[in-house]
Amino acid sequence: MQKLPGTGMPLIDLDLYRTFLVIAETSSFSKASELVGRTPSAVSMQIKKLESILGVSVFAREGRTVRMTTEGEALLGYARRILMLNEEAVSLFLSPEVEGEVRFGAPSDFGTRFLPNILSRFARSHPGVNVDVHLDGSPMLDEKVKKGELDLALFTARPGTALARGGTIVFTEPLVWVGLEGGIAYERDPLPLAVSTPGCPWRRAARVALDDAQKPYRVSYTSFHSAGQEAALLADLAVAPFPASVVEAPLMALDERHGLPEIGDYHILMAERAHAGKATHAFAKHVAESFKDLSHGVSA
Repeated sequence: MQKLPGTGMPLIDLDLYRTFLVIAETSSFSKASELVGRTPSAVSMQIKKLESILGVSVFAREGRTVRMTTEGEALLGYARRILMLNEEAVSLFLSPEVEGEVRFGAPSDFGTRFLPNILSRFARSHPGVNVDVHLDGSPMLDEKVKKGELDLALFTARPGTALARGGTIVFTEPLVWVGLEGGIAYERDPLPLAVSTPGCPWRRAARVALDDAQKPYRVSYTSFHSAGQEAALLADLAVAPFPASVVEAPLMALDERHGLPEIGDYHILMAERAHAGKATHAFAKHVAESFKDLSHGVSA
């Protein structure tokens, strides 16, 4: 007979994971005690119990604040996933049944980067909701939500722009220059760029950075889909502005050592149609939580 999961190791109470997570986010035992509704001494006892089970220290005290140890940082992702899985399992049976359709929009490159995991997890916890996905450019997505053509949308924007004020920030990461490993495209003058169509925040951010640095460039390749831009990079015909998280061999990030200026961060924002229904609210909450986990190194 196959060994049942959980029979070979000690089981950790969900309350211990929850308290650990709150302390990790607040960097304070006293603040955590207020949030979890326990006394500071009870919170300390919970962490001592957790550390006793694991045989390691998860926090190190520094004056009035605490920081996670290396072992604590390793535990953080697991704690988030375990609590989220518990929430999914319980909500499947105890949450009020939510049904309906959500017209959801996202930029084209999100189709393979973020949406598969987000959609599959939402389908497990809300099987009665149908999500109708539309891929488009960020400015168009924001506009379609305002017009009521979409119930919910994710879109990208540069900090401080008008577009960035059109939604709630759910994720932020740097944009970096990307080129082929061992390539020479970045050495060309003017610098050849592979970018999306006009209106794309990444395209605008790249041009602003180059203009500010007074570095000559030309738009050599244009593609609405990031895969088209990547093709130009793989052929060593251009460089492109991409999110830091997507860079992998045989492509590499380029920086000031290659004569290129810093581009800066970009935001992923979420906008919800006014007077949207329960299904949209449930999906919006799920999307926000998924990106929160991604910010802490847990798969969305």
